[in-house]
Amino acid sequence: MALRWLKPMEQGFDVKIIASLHGGCMRLLAPADSGINQVSDLKGKTIAVSDMNSPSKNFFSIVIHKAGLDPTADVEFKQFPAPLLRAAVDKGEAHAVADGDPNTYLWLKDGKLKEISSNLSGEYAHRVCCIIGVRGSLVRDDRRTAASIALALLDSAEYAAQNPAEAAATYAPFVAGRVPREDLLALAKYHTHHHHPMGDDLKKEIALYAEELKQVSIFKPSLDTAKYADRVYADVLS
Repeated sequence: MALRWLKPMEQGFDVKIIASLHGGCMRLLAPADSGINQVSDLKGKTIAVSDMNSPSKNFFSIVIHKAGLDPTADVEFKQFPAPLLRAAVDKGEAHAVADGDPNTYLWLKDGKLKEISSNLSGEYAHRVCCIIGVRGSLVRDDRRTAASIALALLDSAEYAAQNPAEAAATYAPFVAGRVPREDLLALAKYHTHHHHPMGDDLKKEIALYAEELKQVSIFKPSLDTAKYADRVYADVLS
């Protein structure tokens, strides 16, 4: 996920983004009877996350900021072991949980939790989430292989968009946990596998994320986000 890798890359981690795959994956959930109905209702609340650099923590920090709250002062992100995230909310140790699919999709099924926001809400409906990154040395020393990786995965993303049932069946043996195939199919249709920008379009989306990460103090205010996007993206297909 882009919001896992953008900070390490800003600090010099030698990885290059060469393509993108789809949007979706992350949801912010709260108990159905909690009275938390929108992001602004989270003031003074605790949000369970799997780690303090998780994509969900970074993304929903941005969403909270845009809702007029301070993601550092007005809410508390609290880390729990990933298998205990749902339990943290059920036991009242957190008021909400931010995590990724398929977990968050499955947690909605019993009706005890409701979705407050996701990275397909509002302006993010057409923003990519998951990216393809390779080590920098591969781009420098074996550009042809990097290009082949990008093309193979782009073809796979487009195939998944056009053939979600087959994509779900193919993925089923590899997904962590026991996820029914019909749920994988629903997710394959929900995630935007048809949205996988390249070139300048992808750099614009990277720069947008970088600008938003500045607003929540994950990136330095002085960062030139356009130059950053140029630095971390490698066009291996032209």
